[in-house]
Amino acid sequence: MSTGKYTLVTGGAGFIGSALIQALNESGHTDIVVSDILGMDEKFKNLVPLRYADYIEADDLLELAEEEPEYFDQFDTIYHLGACSATTEKDASYLIHNNYEYTKTLASIAIEKGIRFVYASSAATYGDGSQGMDDTLEDLHTLTPLNMYGYSKHMFDCYAQRMGWDQKIVGLKYYNVFGPNEAHKDDMRSLVAKSYEQIQATGGIGLFKSYHPDYTDGNQMRDFLYVKDAVAMTLHLGNTPSANGLFNLGSGQANTWNTLATAIFAALDLEPNIHYIDMPEQLKGKYQYYTCADTAKLRSTGYTNEGFTLQNAVKDYVQNYLVTGKQLGQEG
Repeated sequence: MSTGKYTLVTGGAGFIGSALIQALNESGHTDIVVSDILGMDEKFKNLVPLRYADYIEADDLLELAEEEPEYFDQFDTIYHLGACSATTEKDASYLIHNNYEYTKTLASIAIEKGIRFVYASSAATYGDGSQGMDDTLEDLHTLTPLNMYGYSKHMFDCYAQRMGWDQKIVGLKYYNVFGPNEAHKDDMRSLVAKSYEQIQATGGIGLFKSYHPDYTDGNQMRDFLYVKDAVAMTLHLGNTPSANGLFNLGSGQANTWNTLATAIFAALDLEPNIHYIDMPEQLKGKYQYYTCADTAKLRSTGYTNEGFTLQNAVKDYVQNYLVTGKQLGQEG
């Protein structure tokens, strides 16, 4: 039911953020304020097909949060998806400012003003998975993220729990999300996007070799989640006031990189041509060999959508977006 107020989407020109706005548009919502850092890249292209009421740069939004918090009275929901999402980012101070402090500021205002607050945590908070990947975990401090990106997300999860905010807000632990509108992410794009370009250039796909005795080359496993499903889950939780705390957002199935690569070739009607390459030294100790989301907590909130199979998701992405060069909102 409409409240006559606006929805704020931070990171709204980004990958998941722009996909979320497109889904809101599809359901008839245009009372949206977008915030992001457009900078020098091509991220703005994600916004071109979308309809929204206003745009504000992230630094200006933070300034308003600190100096004119009444600005936020116009919102009934905040989807805080803006963050540095580079798992290889080494500037810890930048990550603290961008991913931790910024989230604290927005969450504090949202709670004070009774605004629904949904933010992006990450499955990277689980580290190598040896402590489990349980979104009902009470002692978050047992988790050991492998990189500073994961730790910056983990820091806020722990802070929210310590402040008692976790029962008033929603944190989303996205697994390996892929799909349209990720072109601006450069080296952080999904394997599907990068492999499509590899196939065009060389006819084959290079996957990392395995350095773990339990996994052969290309059979490391991930929970791959199509962005259209990620957005459906996000909006469901945003619209379910009784749902609070941390939630795993994944397909609930682990697939190998070989399976994903084979699906890419199938979408292009080509025979698989896969070879294996050395993993960069800096990744070897920080590499997740297995991830799979337990989505029981999400399902317990009434989410019933079965979503895309991996093969259908890859086919949709490759044929309707990568081959055509279209963004979300430009279909048809």
